[in-house]
Amino acid sequence: MRLGVRAVVVGALAWAIAVAVALRGTVVGDYPMPLATVLDTIAGNGTLITYDVVVRHRIPRAIVGVLVGAAFGVSGAIFQRLAHNPLVSPDVIGINAGAAAGAVLVILVFGGTTGWVTAGALIGAGVAASLVYGIARRGGFSGYRLVLVGVGVAAILASASTFLLSRADTNEAMRAAAWQVGSLASRTWPDVLTAALAIGLLVPAALVLSRSLRLLELGDDLARTLSPRIEPARVGLLAAAVGLAALATAASGPIGFVALVAPQIVRRLLRERSAGLLPSAGVGALVVVSADLVARTAFSPYELPVGVLTALVGAPLLVYLLVRANRIGASG
Repeated sequence: MRLGVRAVVVGALAWAIAVAVALRGTVVGDYPMPLATVLDTIAGNGTLITYDVVVRHRIPRAIVGVLVGAAFGVSGAIFQRLAHNPLVSPDVIGINAGAAAGAVLVILVFGGTTGWVTAGALIGAGVAASLVYGIARRGGFSGYRLVLVGVGVAAILASASTFLLSRADTNEAMRAAAWQVGSLASRTWPDVLTAALAIGLLVPAALVLSRSLRLLELGDDLARTLSPRIEPARVGLLAAAVGLAALATAASGPIGFVALVAPQIVRRLLRERSAGLLPSAGVGALVVVSADLVARTAFSPYELPVGVLTALVGAPLLVYLLVRANRIGASG
């Protein structure tokens, strides 16, 4: 793997700012406190009140925000590179919808413990990915075919989630519906563990396989000519991207458009043909924790789910990319 200077600088800055914003999020809220008190509480010298506020609520929320954003960022970067299409991301092509449908089914049927929700999200994302890839793969792998098939699969899975909610008990339906919006509120240490699994297990695997992204970007025929065993690398990258999106969704709910936005920001900053997985992780983490901080403070005393704010930012970018793609197609 080759690391460019620009990629290292962008990634380091993004991660540093993301951590700073996450720390800022631990000092604001209904019970504001200085950063020194937060750090003192983490060191074990706080009161019962500060321990409850910081260790049981704000620190898990901050860590989940960083890890989930990083997971979505890497997942989106892999999908967009493999498909040669900036419109491809796990939320657009139905992966997040599959994870959400699986998790909602578990919440409503099995009571929704963290382990069951994680398993449901992984299975749902795997089913969605298999459907999308299997249908879009016929006749040759195409990024635009992947988007079209993915949008259809996402709509079907979203309808399935809505049907499940309509048949559920009112309290359970409200709980599942609140989770579906995508929020970092009430995150706990088991959620931190779920997000940490995504980063600790799947990001290293994606980094090892990322050297094959350059070959895959050359097209299927040339990639197979240069490396006859390129298909296992593609499958491995897809599995890592799906797993990252599924585990991130299980930890926080389907926070939309982060996987779409973060790789686009990185590609414009790097200005080079680099996979940019680690910079995408840093930018994704920064997007999520920044959106969460704004959602908590800008509308006080009300708090918006972070997924609402990322959708407000990401939806216009999606429209822009669609318009840009149409213009390029028309000029071609």
